[in-house]
Amino acid sequence: MTHKKTFQIGGIHLDKHKISALNPIIDAGVPELVYIPVRQHIGAPAVLQKTKGDKVKIGTLLAAADGVVSADVHSSVAGEIVKIEEMPGSSGYQELTVVIKTAPDEFETGIDTGSDIVKEITASREEIISAIRKAGIVGMGGAGYPTPIKTELPENKKADCLIVNAIECEPYLTADGALMLEKAEQIIIGAKIINKALGIQNAVIAIDENKPQAIEKLTKISKSYIGVNVWVCKSKYPQGGERQLINAITGREVPSGRLPIDAGCIVQNVATVFAVYEAVMKHKPLYERILTVSGNTALTTPGNYRVRVGTPAEYILDLAQTRKEEIGKLLFGGPMMGTAVPNLQTPITKLTSGLLVLSAAEALKPDESCCIRCGKCAEVCPVGLLPFNIASDLRRNDTSRLRELHVMDCIECGSCAYTCPAKVPLLDYCKLGKYEFKKRK
Repeated sequence: MTHKKTFQIGGIHLDKHKISALNPIIDAGVPELVYIPVRQHIGAPAVLQKTKGDKVKIGTLLAAADGVVSADVHSSVAGEIVKIEEMPGSSGYQELTVVIKTAPDEFETGIDTGSDIVKEITASREEIISAIRKAGIVGMGGAGYPTPIKTELPENKKADCLIVNAIECEPYLTADGALMLEKAEQIIIGAKIINKALGIQNAVIAIDENKPQAIEKLTKISKSYIGVNVWVCKSKYPQGGERQLINAITGREVPSGRLPIDAGCIVQNVATVFAVYEAVMKHKPLYERILTVSGNTALTTPGNYRVRVGTPAEYILDLAQTRKEEIGKLLFGGPMMGTAVPNLQTPITKLTSGLLVLSAAEALKPDESCCIRCGKCAEVCPVGLLPFNIASDLRRNDTSRLRELHVMDCIECGSCAYTCPAKVPLLDYCKLGKYEFKKRK
């Protein structure tokens, strides 16, 4: 373990609200119906392999990856497919969804669900990559990038460091912290598995200083695994951003418009690393995940839950004894980068890190006033942008300077909007700027 690390440009300090930080993981069980979208990743939707009326078991392939930038989707329950149709997803758009009526799992799944830890990595590099692909693993920190792509390096690229992103810098979210407390050794083995696939020896587990119990546990266990080290980072948002984390750990900068591999690094979310362990060592597809249910007023029992993919949000909120009449807005994710969902039936996906319940007062949009040109948004931007200039240009319908203003470098962290004394929706303007730039290009 080394001195506390952090990135060099911008950033803000937030109230963490880690209400459920030390809550154990609770198995959410199985709802009567699950709604499984065939697109739970960046890239092309997976292609359906089943039809209405088919019986499935846990881990059955429902839809196969369509090309390199795509991922397999598996059934999270045993039962019968009762419907396949377009339904509202967490993005608000209509998404092709497989609806399964659950039944007792009477089928042999071939999935090792035992609690014993498998330590010896016997799989070859090719077998590791194949297992990750067949398990449908994607980046579970929110980006949803298909994981096999990040374990097969292009011929002209080299990595010398795997960074396991265990920061979880969003307020309220504690699922990754709970996972580290309960599955620390499996995560370390998962890092060794990815290193073997990449052909490198160095793995760093980067963890926020606000997780002392997880730091202690991971540090103790990592001493038995050569090449895996735990580095503690200062609590600063958005420390969990790929570029910010690479800068904090290695001091390197990812060039504008380039990828982390161009700085010699691969970054994987800690939940993704655990999923890799389960795929390679337990032959388990990614059909469930840990998520946080939290909020200040409407929840009786906030906590960390193990949830099957496709579970309706309302089912989880009921487990947390939520007073639904007090919900002003429901976010998938945290308050900074989370997205408001259209209704309580919206299903959990591989990318859902949390359910955050806001009251009507918390969800109320603040009154906006005129920009006072204070420059605070530029000071806190972790990629060095000028959000006030982007907003000003777009308000005049002027898109000519978007390239010059490097709008595509925006990581949509929301630091600018959070710190703006005039309450200008700067993040919304940056998102609009990215959309307009892509349209012009």
